Amino acid sequence: MSWRILAWSALGCVALLAAVGGTWLLLLPGSPAPGTAPAISKEEVDATLAALKPPKRKRPLIAIVGINDMTETTDYLMPYGILARADVADVLTLATEPGPVALYPALKVQPHATIAAFDATHPDGADYVIVPAMSREDDTVALQWIRSQAGKGAIIIGVCVGAKVVANTGLLDGRKATTHWYSVRDLQKHSAIRYVADRRLVVDRGVATTTGITASMPMALTLVEAIAGRAKAEAVAREVGLTGWDARHRSEAFQFTRPFALTAIANTLAFWNREQLGIALTPAIDEVSLALVADAWSRTYRSRALTFAATTEAQTSRGGLRILPDAAVADWPAQQTAPAAVDLPPARALDQTLRAIDSRYGPRTADFVAMQLEYPR
Repeated sequence: MSWRILAWSALGCVALLAAVGGTWLLLLPGSPAPGTAPAISKEEVDATLAALKPPKRKRPLIAIVGINDMTETTDYLMPYGILARADVADVLTLATEPGPVALYPALKVQPHATIAAFDATHPDGADYVIVPAMSREDDTVALQWIRSQAGKGAIIIGVCVGAKVVANTGLLDGRKATTHWYSVRDLQKHSAIRYVADRRLVVDRGVATTTGITASMPMALTLVEAIAGRAKAEAVAREVGLTGWDARHRSEAFQFTRPFALTAIANTLAFWNREQLGIALTPAIDEVSLALVADAWSRTYRSRALTFAATTEAQTSRGGLRILPDAAVADWPAQQTAPAAVDLPPARALDQTLRAIDSRYGPRTADFVAMQLEYPR
C-alpha cells in the first residue's frame, strides 16, 4: 500500500509542477509587436558626443577590465577590436589577477596586463575604463579598481550587464543608465539609478552604460566619433559592416517571451544532441568577428564553439591580442566545423552566423540567439 501512496504522490507532484509551468508559460507575452525605434534629436546626439570627449589626453588611454573567470566574450573583445582597428587611442585589456581571462560563453585570451601592473605604469589612470559583464558582479578587487579610476578622472563605460558591476561601485547612484533587457529589473533594484528605455547608449556625468551584448559595437563607434570625429567613425563603420551606430533602440522588441522560454526549455532538454563546433584559430584573425561567431553558436543551447590550432601556442589577432586555442589539433571534423564566417566583417559575420543557426537548428533558435545578443534583425 505504501508504494502506491508514494507513486500517487509523485504523480501528483509532477502534475502540479506541469500545471504551474504551463500557467507560467501561458502568462508570458507572445512575440513582441513590430515597431520602429524612436528618433533621437541632433541635440541629444551632440550632447552624448560632448560627454564622451577625451577627459585627459589628446590620444586617450582606454582600459578594458575583466575578472579572470567568465568575463563576457563580446563585451571584452568587441570594444577592443573596434578601437584597436580605429587606432585613435591606446587600448589595453586588463585582468584583476595574473594569467589568462576565460571568457563566457567562449574563448580564452591573454590580457595585456593586470590592473596592478597598469597602475604601476599609469599612476594617473586611464581616460576611459570599459567594464564588461562579469560572472561576479560584486568582485571587490574589480569594484575598488573601477572606483579608483573614476576618482582619477576616467570616464566609466558599463557594457551590457557590466552596468550592474558599475552599479555595485555606487557610481551610477543618482544617474541615468540602461543595461541588457534581461537585467533591467536587477538594475531597477538600485533605487538611486534612473533607468532609461529606448536607448542603446546612455551617458550621464562621466558614466556611460549600454543595452545588450551587441550594443558594444555602436558604443565603440560612438567613442571613435567622440575622439576623432565623424569621418573617422564612418570609415571604421564601413570596415566592420555597419551603416549606422546611433543610440536608437526599441526596448519593447527585447523581452522574455513565450517562444524564447519554449526554445530555451526544448534546447536544454535535448541533452543527447549537443555539438562542439570547431573554429580554426589563425594568425591575424579578426577578434570582433571571432567573438560574435563563437558567442552566437555558444548561445544556442545546442552547441558550444571551441577554437583549435596546430599547437597550444596563443595566436595573435588582427588587433594584437593573444588568443589561446581550446584544442591543439591539426584539423576538425568537417561536419562539426562552424560554418565559415570569421573572415567576414563583424556585422556580416554575425548575420551569416544567425542564418547558419537558422539552417542548422531552425528559425526559433536563431531568434532565441538574436534576443540574447539584443541584436535587431
